[in-house]
Amino acid sequence: MQKTKLKALTKILGQTALIALITFVMSEITLRIYNKINPSFVFYDSSYNRFRGKPNAPDYDFKLNSQGFKDVEFTVEKPAETYRILGIGDSFTYGVVPYQYNYLTVLEEKLNKSGQKTEVINMGIPGMGPRDYLSILVNEGLKLNPDRVVLSFYIGNDFLDNYMTANLRTEEKSYMIALIKSMIKIQSNYKGKVLNPTTVQYNDNLPTFTDEKYLEDTINKSNMFVRNPADGMFKGFVDDAVKDLIKIKQICDSQNIPLTIVIIPDEVQVNSQLQKQVKQAFDPNNQNLLDFEISNRLLTEQLQQANIDYLDLLPDFKATAQKTPLYKPNDTHWNIAGNRLAAELITQHLTAKNQP
Repeated sequence: MQKTKLKALTKILGQTALIALITFVMSEITLRIYNKINPSFVFYDSSYNRFRGKPNAPDYDFKLNSQGFKDVEFTVEKPAETYRILGIGDSFTYGVVPYQYNYLTVLEEKLNKSGQKTEVINMGIPGMGPRDYLSILVNEGLKLNPDRVVLSFYIGNDFLDNYMTANLRTEEKSYMIALIKSMIKIQSNYKGKVLNPTTVQYNDNLPTFTDEKYLEDTINKSNMFVRNPADGMFKGFVDDAVKDLIKIKQICDSQNIPLTIVIIPDEVQVNSQLQKQVKQAFDPNNQNLLDFEISNRLLTEQLQQANIDYLDLLPDFKATAQKTPLYKPNDTHWNIAGNRLAAELITQHLTAKNQP
């Protein structure tokens, strides 16, 4: 009798496992087909299109253009007597503020006031890194015949993006597992909206993450500021990122296109109160363990050696941040004031080079 029950139970468990496996496989196939038709950041994708906006999708009171960029429509052929600048970067370039406050939008306005008709094309896509900057320039940028490329390099994660992309966890390649993990992460950590629909009004003072979560994330990425790390790994990340920037420079040179790298500081580099919290978490007895400017020095040294024009925003942002908040609360991205300051500094830099 017991053998019969055990046999029946084994059969039921086997059937349940088979049904679960079939369901998982069918769901995996369905999600892959769906993602092929309608790409989403949730699922694994090695291309920079993973986080690309949907064509004509709403973003506050603005709509993305037909290519999914946070910009107005533009033609492949450059308008006559127009100086065209390509703005390449990650979520900083895309921006968390509405379109009219984005630093590239403001930059275009400022440059046009100088008398030279200027078009600044925002090709920012969240989640991109140096290797992606190279890809989008080659795949989509060069055909636009730009007169200058302004590439925004974010200190907070651009050094690590190539490494992270190359070392995506195996489970992220399962769409089902990626979907479940993404739902859990958004539910537990994210306080805002995944999209910026027209029904939502932008609030410059609304925190994106909780204080605890934001501090945790800031602490985790502050390993790049450790003085003389024993493993020297971060120097390797710098070298890897610069290799791609050098390739971009070589391509731009071959097309006679000037290149400017805009170095975007992380908030912890300019926020003294946040620095105190991070130092306390690392080692309360060693306040000299961290050097919040070391990453910029390592980068600018190599850019100088490669003869790449750059603008490091850190000094001006650090000085201004003592009186004016430049980052959206608990977000890492610039608020409206931060975008405005960046646009002003970039305008000054480009104008000083006798270029729009």
